[in-house]
Amino acid sequence: MLKVYGIKNCDTMKKAFAWLEANAVAYEFIDYKQPDVAQNHLPDWNRRAGWQRLLNTNGMMWKRLSDEERVDVDEAKALALMADYPTLIKRPVADTGSDLLVGFEPERYEKALKRELG
Repeated sequence: MLKVYGIKNCDTMKKAFAWLEANAVAYEFIDYKQPDVAQNHLPDWNRRAGWQRLLNTNGMMWKRLSDEERVDVDEAKALALMADYPTLIKRPVADTGSDLLVGFEPERYEKALKRELG
């Protein structure tokens, strides 16, 4: 079953949920602000998608970070920041089992989910 990670109160998440429901795609939602969810999944997500794709540098949380936290971001620093502040992870992160979809793009969802879920 498709696993969708993110936070409920997010416009992009709402768009993804609406698309999934309109296309009759069953999914399990997992809030990555829950203890250890982000930290436990980040190594796998990083391996599959890359920290640059995962790190949301356009959101409010990024803007709230100190200048020191935002400077010289490399893989280790990005992963540590996302573990400490899960809202820095782009939303949603959808795991089909073989594909990891980061962010919501209807075309990517349709292509990946057709292949995975028939």
